Amino acid sequence: MSLGQSVAPHLPYLRRYGRSISGSQQSGDALVARLLETLVANPGAVDTGADLRIQLYRMVHDNFGLMTEQAAATDDGALSDIAIADARLRRIPSLARQALLLTAVEGFSFEDTGRIIGRDAEAVRALIADATEEIDRQTRARILIIEDEPIIAMDIEMIVRELGHDVVGVATTHREAVDEAQKHQPGLVLADIQLADNSSGIEAVQEILTEVKVPVIFITAFPERLLTGDRPEPAFLLTKPYQPATLRAAISQVLFFDESTIPA
Repeated sequence: MSLGQSVAPHLPYLRRYGRSISGSQQSGDALVARLLETLVANPGAVDTGADLRIQLYRMVHDNFGLMTEQAAATDDGALSDIAIADARLRRIPSLARQALLLTAVEGFSFEDTGRIIGRDAEAVRALIADATEEIDRQTRARILIIEDEPIIAMDIEMIVRELGHDVVGVATTHREAVDEAQKHQPGLVLADIQLADNSSGIEAVQEILTEVKVPVIFITAFPERLLTGDRPEPAFLLTKPYQPATLRAAISQVLFFDESTIPA
């Protein structure tokens, strides 16, 4: 199997991670593009005999560090999502957020996360605890849930409220979703892909975004279908079935980059 064939299955998830740590599709996909450019120029940058997934995530991690350094040096406003989060980043190190995402969203163990970010497992545990406490403290939002399965909707609502956020509505159809968004002007939308009336949650969100500027987390069993990098796509995506810790991490991370979020 060629290096390209080995790397290809990891690309959707590398895009998800890149978008999560940088705050946008454009910046996240640029991190992955830089990784691919490195591999084309120097295939020996990875050891095909070792764990390829860990090496690829480490490359995205390193590229993000370079990107933030360049943004700070140029101060040209090109990375607006990072600029929005700058005040919060002063309070919580980027490394701690990455440790949280790698474990809670990408499913790495503490040990493997340590290999990616260059720390031991105990340091990773401490970073995750610090990140969770600080992010939750700094952010609070009014959240709209778009989900047609009652049990899942109740579970999401419970998690959202435990994080200290307000749930302004739970919609099960396209029309309900749009009406609730127009009525409540939420600060975050959590949207399923398939709704009760067989309509698309993506289409409902697209209509909402024509009138309301709001970050969105999509929830789907097939994330790779929405992470191709070929068109405008969600910056934040969860895979069903999700773990509560995964949803908590995703919500906190999205709000971390949103300028409308207020300190809790």
